[in-house]
Amino acid sequence: MAKAKDGKSELEDLPGVGPTVAQKLKDAGINDIISIAVLSPSELAESAGMTEATARKAIQAARKMANLDFKDATEFMKAREDMSTISTGSKNLNNLLGGKGIETGALTEAYGAYGSGKSQIAHSLAVHVQLPKEKGGADGMCVFIDTEGTFRPERVRQIAQALGLDAQETLKKIYAARAFNSDHQMLLAEKIPDLINEKKLPIKLVIIDSLTSHFRAEFAGRGRLADRQQKLNRHIHNLLRIAEQYNLAVYITNQVMANPAVMFGDPTTAIGGHIVGHASTYRIYLRRGKKGSRVAKMIDAPNLPESETVFWLTTNGLVDEEKAAVADEDEE
Repeated sequence: MAKAKDGKSELEDLPGVGPTVAQKLKDAGINDIISIAVLSPSELAESAGMTEATARKAIQAARKMANLDFKDATEFMKAREDMSTISTGSKNLNNLLGGKGIETGALTEAYGAYGSGKSQIAHSLAVHVQLPKEKGGADGMCVFIDTEGTFRPERVRQIAQALGLDAQETLKKIYAARAFNSDHQMLLAEKIPDLINEKKLPIKLVIIDSLTSHFRAEFAGRGRLADRQQKLNRHIHNLLRIAEQYNLAVYITNQVMANPAVMFGDPTTAIGGHIVGHASTYRIYLRRGKKGSRVAKMIDAPNLPESETVFWLTTNGLVDEEKAAVADEDEE
């Protein structure tokens, strides 16, 4: 069988997949064998324009080539050792996340009300990912999908200069795009593998700020809730697949609403329901604290306890103690 330069099998090696079909798959964001292996026959048939019988044969071949059998836990431990972490800029917040920041291969969700710090963390991560690993980065670049007009290159410049980085070079390593509706948002996410495979960019962080904004606006009313959740489910699982396949971190922000069923305590609830809640590897709730601070609470994690921490937003980024120069609170 022909092999790609990186040693991976070509799509054309699969039965029923020639150059034309392979191009259709790439146009649909399906770039490699493992992406084929995890599809259903109907999904592959629709994307490639082939019959379900042919799609089933291609999937079976892909699964053999991708070696999707059971593995013992030592192999999973080895994969965990290849994982990188990206500092948020705050030691307190890093510790809440397990010690060093957000993980590659995982999806970290931050939800909270307007002004709680979600977008500020996003900007800080977009800069810190570019640092070498020994300084809390991942030696990589960032993709920033902006759905609410929150991306501010000026903020990136401030944080970069505070870290002693060249601001212009830092901006060049952030690929930002404004998503104007949910379809556009999903399309931008599907193009991320192209940046990695075709342009050979070392993407190590994907930010979506915010995940649910367009879905919430376009699917209003209970009658359209099922359609919204189905579409959102496809989107978020594509993000998870990209995170795992390319060993990159995904950071998403999420909007909130007040749950009328909560009579006592904080009624704040994240948008997206169980679809988003179950898909997020790490889930953090952000809120304003005393004296201009922000409080972060770990809501869900596979290996961490529920706990809280405090940090502040300053011109230079996130810090762990109160400062006089607090960043503009109008930018979340």
